[in-house]
Parts: sequence; structure tokens; C-alpha cells
Amino acid sequence: MALRFVGIDPNTGKDQSPTVWVDEDQGDVIVQTYLADQELIDQVLAAGHGPDHDNNIPAHEAVFRIPAHMWPILRKACDAAERAQLL
Repeated sequence: MALRFVGIDPNTGKDQSPTVWVDEDQGDVIVQTYLADQELIDQVLAAGHGPDHDNNIPAHEAVFRIPAHMWPILRKACDAAERAQLL
């Protein structure tokens, strides 16, 4: 896997580091960010997962909160993945 660093939360301190990378082999966007607390997980479950989907969070998945001010970094990552012509 060839990960390419895209950006880090510009508001981060040294002890927190929401970060975004692109897997240049698979075209995936990799995000390190804040785990959802139980209140947010409960809200996600209450909102549902759409028709024909179980309303649960499988053990191999997680809910994360991505700060709104990181959207420019995520856009940059999506553009990089698209340029890799892997999508």
C-alpha cells in the first residue's frame, strides 16, 4: 500500500492529529480523526441506515466525526484519488 500524506487538521495541536492520506494503490481515502462518542452513535442509530439495511454498526466498522474545517483537505484527497484513475 502506497500511502500519500494529503493534509492534517490546521487547528491541531501536538497531541491531536486528524490527518488524511490517499492509498495510491487502491484509490481509498484514509482518515485519522475523532471517534464518535456514545451520544453520536445513538443519533446515528436513531437516524437509520436507509431502506434494506440493518440498523446497526458492524464490529468491523466505526463512526467517526470529521471536523467541518477539514473538508478542503478531504476534497484534496478525493481529487488525488481521482487523478490516480482508480475510481
